[in-house]
Amino acid sequence: MYLVIVESPAKARTIKKLLGKKYKVEASMGHLIDLPKSQFGIDVEKRYNPKYITIRGKGDILKKLKAAGKGVDKVYFAADPDREGEAISWHLMRALEVDEEEPCRVEFHEITKNAVKEAFKNPRKIDKNRVDAQQARRVLDRLVGYKISPLLWKKVKKGLSAGRVQSVAIRLICDREEEISAFVPEEYWSISARLTPRYKKDAFLARFWGKGKEKIKLSNKESVDTILESLKESQYFIKKIKKTERKRNPSPPFTTSSLQQDASRRLGFTVRKTMTVAQQLYEGIKVKKEGNVGLITYMRTDSTKISDSAREEAKNYITEHFGKEFYPPKPRFYKSKKGAQEAHEAIRPTSILRSPEMLKSQLSRDQYRLYKLIWERFAASQMASAVFDVVSVDIKASHNNSTSDEINSGESPEYIFKASGSAAKFLGFLVIYDNQDKEEKEKQGVLPELQEGQEIKMLNLDPQQHFTQPPPRYTEASLVKTLEELGIGRPSTYAPTIGTILARGYVIKEQKTILPTELGNIVVDIMKDYFPNIIDVDFTAGLEEKLDQVEEGESPWIDVVDNFYLPFQKDLQRAEKDMEKIQIQDEESDEECEKCGRLMVYKMGRFGKFLACPGFPECRNTKPILKETGISCPVCSGEIVERRTKKGRKFFGCSSYPQCEFISWNKPVKEKCPQCQSVMVERKNRNKVTLECMNKNCDYQESRPGTKQRSR
Repeated sequence: MYLVIVESPAKARTIKKLLGKKYKVEASMGHLIDLPKSQFGIDVEKRYNPKYITIRGKGDILKKLKAAGKGVDKVYFAADPDREGEAISWHLMRALEVDEEEPCRVEFHEITKNAVKEAFKNPRKIDKNRVDAQQARRVLDRLVGYKISPLLWKKVKKGLSAGRVQSVAIRLICDREEEISAFVPEEYWSISARLTPRYKKDAFLARFWGKGKEKIKLSNKESVDTILESLKESQYFIKKIKKTERKRNPSPPFTTSSLQQDASRRLGFTVRKTMTVAQQLYEGIKVKKEGNVGLITYMRTDSTKISDSAREEAKNYITEHFGKEFYPPKPRFYKSKKGAQEAHEAIRPTSILRSPEMLKSQLSRDQYRLYKLIWERFAASQMASAVFDVVSVDIKASHNNSTSDEINSGESPEYIFKASGSAAKFLGFLVIYDNQDKEEKEKQGVLPELQEGQEIKMLNLDPQQHFTQPPPRYTEASLVKTLEELGIGRPSTYAPTIGTILARGYVIKEQKTILPTELGNIVVDIMKDYFPNIIDVDFTAGLEEKLDQVEEGESPWIDVVDNFYLPFQKDLQRAEKDMEKIQIQDEESDEECEKCGRLMVYKMGRFGKFLACPGFPECRNTKPILKETGISCPVCSGEIVERRTKKGRKFFGCSSYPQCEFISWNKPVKEKCPQCQSVMVERKNRNKVTLECMNKNCDYQESRPGTKQRSR
C-alpha cells in the first residue's frame, strides 16, 4: 500500500481514480506548516533561521497524515508543480520523517492517466533549490511585513500592513492617478470625407492626411476652417491604390497572466475568480463515462510551451474537423518570456478531443465559459494564419479651377485623404478564436472597387473636434499585465496581491477600474521617503530574478536575504527616528448611530466608503452609504437608492428597506414607461443598452440612442 498526499480533496478524488486500489490518497488542505502569525519567527542573528510551526487549526490534519503514513510501503508527495508545492512537500517529508534522499516527489502538470502514471514511474527527490527559493521569498516577505507594519501602526493607523510586492502595486496605481490629475488635454481635429465612386451604397470613409507629401496636424478650428474652405470647389480623384496580402497570426496558448487578462476582458471575471474556476478545472470535474478528470493543465505558469503529444493531438483534430489547409505548413512553437519556467507548459485542455460543447451540460456556467476560452485559445494557437487582402487608397482633392494638366503633373496644390480596407481571404484560426479587439476591427472596413485616376464624388465632409485623453486607470487585468511586464511577482502572486490591497483599503474599485484611497497615497508617500528600495520597481524586479537564481542553484538563499536585509535595517532605524506621526482623522457625518447616539464617521472598506460608529469596539454598528437616485420606489413612497451586497455587487433597492423589499439588479432611470407610467430600468448587454418597463404586465422596451428599436 502506498500513501499519496496532495493539497485538496478534489485533486485527491481525481488522482485516486487514476491510481487504483494500491494507493491511499489524502489531502493536506494546502500548507500545514508555516511561520507563526503571532510572532516574527525569523532568527536574524542565526542566519535568518525560520521558526516553523504547525498552522493553528491544522494539527488534526497533520496527525491524520502521520497515522496514514505508518505501515505503508512508501509515501509520495504530489503537491502542485511549483515552489509552493515543493515547500508543502518538504515540510510534510520532514513531519512524516521520510528520508531526504528518498525519491518521494511526483510532479505532473496535468491530472490525466498518462501524466499521473508517468510521474509515479519516475519519482524524484525533493528539489531543495526550489524549496530554498520559496523559503527566501517567505523570509523576505516576513522581514518587510513584520518590520514595517508595526511602524505604520505606530505612526499612521492601526491595522495597516506593508508588503514587498503589494507596495509596488499600490505605487503603480497611485502614480497613475497622479498622471491623470496632472494631465492637460490638448485639442486636435480630424476631417472625415464620405466618398463614393458611383452610388451611395458604395460609400466609404476617408480621413484627411495632409497636403502633397506633407502631413498636416489639425490643431485648431481655424486651420480646419481654412482647409474646408479650400475643399469647397474641389474634385476628388483616386491618386494611388496599394494592394497587399497581410497575415494575422494566432496568439500563443494562455499563461496565467494572459488568461487573467482575457477572462477579464471577455468574461468579466476578476483575477481571483479566474484562478478559482481554473483550479476547479485543473483538479478534476466529474465527466460522463470518465469519472473525475482534470480538464486543463496547471494554471500557474508563465510558459507558452506545449508538449509534443498535445501538439500532435491538436494537429489531428484540426485537420479532421476543419481541413488540412487550416493547419500551418510547420507546427507552431512559441517563445516564452525571459525567466519563464520552461519545465511548465502553457494552460491548455488536457485533451483537445473534449470540446466545450461536449462538456457543457457537466460544467457550471463559469466553468464552461472559462474552459471554452482556454480550449479555443489553444486550438487557435495551433492553426494556420488568417490571410487578408488589404487595400490602401490615397485620394487627392484638387481645386476645380486647376487644369487637367496641372492635376496630372502634380503641380496643383492638392489635399490628400487616405482610406484603407481589408477583406478576409482565408479565415484560418479566426474560425475558432479572434484575438483582436472590436475597436481594431472597426478600423478596417471594406472598400468598393476603385481604380487609379478615377474621379469620385464627395457626399459630405465631417470635421470633428477631439481632445487627447489621460492614461486610463488600471483594471485588474491591466495591472496584472503591467506587473508581469515589469517582472514584479510571479503567476501565483497576482491574485493574492490584488486581493490584499483591496482588503486593506489602500485602493478601491469603481466599476472595473482601480483607484487609490487617501490611505493608499499616504502609505506610498511614506514608503517613498523611508523605504525607497521596497517600493522601487527595478529593485523589486531584480529581487525576483535573484529568487529565480536560488531556484536554479546559482545563489545561496541566505546571501539573497542578507544582501536585502542589511540596507533595509538601516532604513528601518532612520524611519523609527525621523518619521513623524501622521494623524488620519475619520470624517464625521451628520448621521446619528441609532444604537448609541454618537455621530457616525466615514470609513474606507474593500468596496468603498461606509458609515461606522466611532465607539468601536463598544459599539460595532456599521451602515452602508446609500447613493440616492432621485427616483421614487414603485412599491411604496420611499426612494430608490444604490446599495451593495456583502461581496460588493451593486444593486438598487428602496430606502425604506426592510419594510419595503423592492430590489433591482438593473439601474432604474428617470424616464417613465410611456405605456403604463411605471419605473423603467437600464439593461446592458455587451455594447447594447435597452430600457425595459419593470411592470410584469407591460411589455414595453426601447433601445438607447444609436441602437435599433425592437419589440419584446
